[in-house]
Amino acid sequence: MKGRLVALLGPSQVEIQEYELPALPPGAALLKVRRANVCGSDLHIWHFLSVAFRDVVMGHEFVAEVAELGEGVTTDSAGQPLSVGDRVAAVYYHTCLKCAACSRGDFEMCLNVNRNSALAPATPPHFNGAFATHYYLSPGQFFYKVPDEVSDAAAAGANCGLAQMVFAIDKLGVRYGQNVVVQGAGGLGLYAAAVANRQGARVIVVEKEPVRIAAALQFGAHDIVDINEFPSAEERTARIMELTGGIGADVVIELTGRASAFAEAVDFSRPGGHIASIGNLNVGKEFEISFAPALITRKQLRIFGILRYHPWYLKRALTFLAENASRFPFEELSDRVFALDDINTALELSEARAVSRAAIIP
Repeated sequence: MKGRLVALLGPSQVEIQEYELPALPPGAALLKVRRANVCGSDLHIWHFLSVAFRDVVMGHEFVAEVAELGEGVTTDSAGQPLSVGDRVAAVYYHTCLKCAACSRGDFEMCLNVNRNSALAPATPPHFNGAFATHYYLSPGQFFYKVPDEVSDAAAAGANCGLAQMVFAIDKLGVRYGQNVVVQGAGGLGLYAAAVANRQGARVIVVEKEPVRIAAALQFGAHDIVDINEFPSAEERTARIMELTGGIGADVVIELTGRASAFAEAVDFSRPGGHIASIGNLNVGKEFEISFAPALITRKQLRIFGILRYHPWYLKRALTFLAENASRFPFEELSDRVFALDDINTALELSEARAVSRAAIIP
């Protein structure tokens, strides 16, 4: 049997290719992709802005069902019994548990993290990306069954955005009664708002797009700092101070991808506050920002760069979806469905923000 996949050939150039489905070694599994989302990272990769991902199979945020199990695979990574046809979500990167990073407990920094996802489409087992009919789950790769009450539309985002935000909120120590500022209300920002809300924090979202502002309120934001109403950084800082009683934010989560947002995060923070830099991913996007590094020292700020998550946080993300299915409109995060053959249209409309979250259904 053969399957189909989206191969990245060059900047903004993709092609549907067909390959034989791989034979499975012990410990591996073959998944049938049910739904894959176009993430912001996919757009960067599409434009060749990622050094690690050039000649690759595109896509990483997805939900699938078990098509075939290799020898010895009888449960998911949490020990839940597994059968062909079960829906699963897979951690999109590899965690070897043996390298220097894993040995010190930095599992999200595994030195072998791109062992499979950076392979060329022509290299067996071929199906190492989610924009495809099938996905090869390699031996040792973490994956979890999707709870029955969680829909495909909600589950598709669990293995990237939601798991990362559950991990980030945990790492930042967000707790009841704190003021948490979320910069940007894209997919990650909405997940961050929901998770922080459920931790008992007061959530303040900074955003300018009316549609995203409306979504932020649905996903747990208590207050909005509308950039259209507060156009300058000074005005936004003054508003944050007003909302926090003149103290500043306990936690600021930067999810905009704009370097200038980091300077604002420093201004938004209270003395001793925590800042997470998550949205600024791509080297080569530097530009001068104006802030005094002394503020970091004098405020005694703790700054965290957060990329990926410990793999078992995917299980926690799926549980979060199950427990909050009626509280937040997770299914509405993805508002347009495309066939695999329409991948160019899906990418183009996603970049133009003509859709909130494009989904690919092979």
